[in-house]
Amino acid sequence: MGRIRLNELDAFAAVAEHRSFTKAAVQVGIALPTISQTIRSLEDRLGVRLFNRTTRSVALTAAGGRLLAEIQPILEGLGHALESVNSFRDKPMGSLRLAVTRPFATLLLAPLVQPFLAEYPEIRLEIFVDDSRSDIVSGRFDAGIRVGHQVERDMTTLRIADEFRMLAVAAPGYLARHPKPAAPRDLHGHSCIQFRVPWDGALLPWVFAKGDQHIEIAVEGPLIVNDLDLWLSTILDGVGVGYLPEPIVAGHLAQGRLVNLLEDWGGERTGVFLYHPSRRQTPAPLQVFLNFIEEWSRRDAPW
Repeated sequence: MGRIRLNELDAFAAVAEHRSFTKAAVQVGIALPTISQTIRSLEDRLGVRLFNRTTRSVALTAAGGRLLAEIQPILEGLGHALESVNSFRDKPMGSLRLAVTRPFATLLLAPLVQPFLAEYPEIRLEIFVDDSRSDIVSGRFDAGIRVGHQVERDMTTLRIADEFRMLAVAAPGYLARHPKPAAPRDLHGHSCIQFRVPWDGALLPWVFAKGDQHIEIAVEGPLIVNDLDLWLSTILDGVGVGYLPEPIVAGHLAQGRLVNLLEDWGGERTGVFLYHPSRRQTPAPLQVFLNFIEEWSRRDAPW
């Protein structure tokens, strides 16, 4: 039996975890044909089949399951050992993978990319726009950014943006054809564009608060969307009334492209949080990013 290489074991572990050669190739960072050939070569040298493959599925054999159980602690130990050395470098190196909900990828992260990479040129940053609130651990992400502090167990959270209001807004063209509502209940007489949230398929509730008063309005209208950019675009085009986060519509309000319909009413949200798995040793690329974004949120946060 020839000598087994570490990259072969990494590839095997990735395929075993994802039960997919395609997803494993993305994780390892190599082409799909290359990872398939790597696994075939490993099986040939071991003299056993590690996976049962069909056109629709990939499953571990008994031998593959035994090998995975034996090498997982070893690979994790090697990863921790290499990461511990990284802390002695002047500039950390490695990969940093972030899962970010759509609006905050543009509003929060985009302005940070250039200064962060300029300060840490040996870090490879991957930003994955994810509106589904998927599990960052199973997706092998280092951290996630989303609205609200309710995240999976065993996570550490860092607030990076304060609470913001949800506003009922419409374009001047729409208001030229419809009277401006004076109170939330007046929205019953308007064409409201609703938003179906991607993570559970529910319609976003329109909730308003004013002092001690809280009310949820069951709005109706001709259009339902599940994409924030499309939602904003249709509202700007005068299709109907929308209910969006203030940071997203602030520029349009300032330039007169949108009008805040209920100035005294707004729905509060819990702010924006970065969250990551709690571990004894935070990877160096993630640690410097946490320090970077915490300093930025104190000094330069746009909202």
